[in-house]
Amino acid sequence: MEYLNFKLIVSSVVYSVLGIVILVLSFIVIEKLTPRMLWKEIIEEHNTALAIMGAAFMIAVALIISAAIHG
Repeated sequence: MEYLNFKLIVSSVVYSVLGIVILVLSFIVIEKLTPRMLWKEIIEEHNTALAIMGAAFMIAVALIISAAIHG
């Protein structure tokens, strides 16, 4: 029954939501700093290199956030 501790479940959900919000906000900041619209370049222009760069950015920020949350 130790795994069904309500406090642990709530804190896990709160930290997950907080991590997702920080990830989205950091992507919005990067979107504003770049000279072109990333989404338009990836979808309409089929810029594969930019899509890989965006994915690498998201993974890197996600690793940083998860390390910060887990201590």
